[in-house]
Amino acid sequence: MKKWFLLVLTLVFVFVISGCSTSDRTETASEQTESVTESERSDTDGLPKNKYNSESSSENESKSSVLVVYFSRTGEQYGVGEIDKGNTAIVAEMIADKTEADMFEILPVDDHYPMTYDALTDVAKQEQSDNARPEYSGGVPDLSQYDTVFMGAPVWWGDWPMIMYTFFENEDLSGKTLVPFSTHAGSGISGFDSKLSAACPASNVLDGLAVTGADAQNNPDSVRITVDEWLYDIGY
Repeated sequence: MKKWFLLVLTLVFVFVISGCSTSDRTETASEQTESVTESERSDTDGLPKNKYNSESSSENESKSSVLVVYFSRTGEQYGVGEIDKGNTAIVAEMIADKTEADMFEILPVDDHYPMTYDALTDVAKQEQSDNARPEYSGGVPDLSQYDTVFMGAPVWWGDWPMIMYTFFENEDLSGKTLVPFSTHAGSGISGFDSKLSAACPASNVLDGLAVTGADAQNNPDSVRITVDEWLYDIGY
């Protein structure tokens, strides 16, 4: 009788030990699965990291389809005196801020432009008379990635500065939407839109914006409102 009792007790003990071992293995496997799932979630944030969250993909997704190209001058300016930041540069930055655009400043290779106003107007007049095409520095972004290009410059003798025509003729702007803007001392847009259309006949040119240099320097808050309203009117 004792032998039978000991045999039954031994079988019960073996069964209990076996059950505990299985339970431990199940819990361990569950914990490992949960740990892997949590690790994957933290690495990918719901996206396969290597495919969509790579550095190159992020750069491509962050590229804007809008570019602001501008030419601007500092020094002595009519109606505002000596300035450290160009009138056109101020407006260009406002446009870029609102549209989340990239920017490219046209800088002359040979910066022979005087810093005094009267001397600058003489040089600008001579370039216009010569139908000059001053060279600008390299580093132009790949224009194929942009659908819209804002074009800005000060009005020089009722026209774009000649260096802007160098850009219009050198770069492929066909099929793009071009949007002109000017800074001036009283001459307004000065036909920037029609002259841009003539220079780039394969592009779609929208209505431009004219801002006085004095306002750009002295009333930037008011100009920003004007810029925002203009951008809204043309679909930006």
